[in-house]
Amino acid sequence: MISDFFHPNVGGVENHIFMLSANLIRRGHKVIVITHSHPPDRVGVRWLLPGLKVYYIPFPTIASSATLPNYFTFLPYFRVIIAREHIHLIHAHASLSSLGQEAILHAHHLGVRTVFTDHSLFGFEDAASILTNKLLAAALKNVDAVICVSHTGRENTVLRGQLFEKSEDSSALVVRPNVYVIPNALVAEQFTPATEPVSSETIYIVVLSRLAYRKGIDLLVATAPRICSAFPNVNFIVGGDGPKLNDLLQVRERHLLQDRIELLGPVRHRDVRDVLVRGSIFLNTSLTEAFGIAILEAACAGLYVVSTRVGGVPEILPHDMISFAKPEEDDLIRALSEAVAIVSKGQHDPIEAHQRVKNFYNWGEVAERTEIVYDAVVKSEQKDLWTRMQRTMELGPFAGPIYTIILVVDCLFFLFLEWLMPRQDLDYVQMHWEHDNFRQVR
Repeated sequence: MISDFFHPNVGGVENHIFMLSANLIRRGHKVIVITHSHPPDRVGVRWLLPGLKVYYIPFPTIASSATLPNYFTFLPYFRVIIAREHIHLIHAHASLSSLGQEAILHAHHLGVRTVFTDHSLFGFEDAASILTNKLLAAALKNVDAVICVSHTGRENTVLRGQLFEKSEDSSALVVRPNVYVIPNALVAEQFTPATEPVSSETIYIVVLSRLAYRKGIDLLVATAPRICSAFPNVNFIVGGDGPKLNDLLQVRERHLLQDRIELLGPVRHRDVRDVLVRGSIFLNTSLTEAFGIAILEAACAGLYVVSTRVGGVPEILPHDMISFAKPEEDDLIRALSEAVAIVSKGQHDPIEAHQRVKNFYNWGEVAERTEIVYDAVVKSEQKDLWTRMQRTMELGPFAGPIYTIILVVDCLFFLFLEWLMPRQDLDYVQMHWEHDNFRQVR
């Protein structure tokens, strides 16, 4: 597993990597994680339960825990780690992870197969999206398989990554067959409903999100005062941190809602359930969302969900467990009013909701489906250097030659490292995690 986003940071990608790795270990596989360091002291090798080995590479970050794309300085670290750990396949995560994209470039030199999972949705018009999409398309030209967390995410990734090929019987373009959809999951036992029913006299709406523009916090700022005015028995609990926190503080002060809108600040993942069970309704105002693991956690904890109809959110829950709204202020007010009426009348059963979500999603099934993708990748034909160069040139008259030069220089640098530090001189890992002992302890 390779990504810029991993523990000790907290988030959907970080949790996905950890839970998938833990379940693959339980199924008898050897799994390691490669990520960047976290100053001042989280650098080098660390171990996480249940026997997950993590390499923290000493690379600085530039923004949002992402490292600067460099393509070459990662290769010496990557080559040594992959060789000494006897790795057969690398699984990169997240479009904005430079380490993940560079690992896909380097892996082919070592004969290691590659899989990529995309966790987010991106646009096509602004400058940042155009640059990000071109970097993604270059990385995915020679990847062996792509996994998306929703069908909407799959459509977005196919377009952004140019995952097309000519069909055999015509010149028409078709989606590459190695693009899969495997959703997120959760540990249902960690998100059980409250042991005692929540009072229906005062209804709490819970918001747990990064307080940023793409999470629709402007919608929350606009709707919260109107909901408090329309429903005297409705209060808000907001957890999270981000650049939009000041906007929430200002609107709370302006409308004198200090006793109606509670701001918790950053919430640790282990405390999420305790916050959720304080409320009856979970509100998601995201403007873009590939899957929305927070929605799943809230539904599992027994909350009724109100969300904007964006991205892959409509694929997550049955329609009797969630109310949708357009990403507009008035329609969000309508959806919240419906949710308040449903909860007030006792039409939503938290225990039943928990059982349904528990049956829908589990990490064991996700790991099993990911294993099938790994097996297909290992059995597929590996691309030689010339084929990879030809595919890279398809990026276009400008980007194609640039990335082809990067590919060739990377290959020459790899040959130089093979001469400078022969593989027979590496310190190979001889002892591995004992799965039988782990099963006994578990």
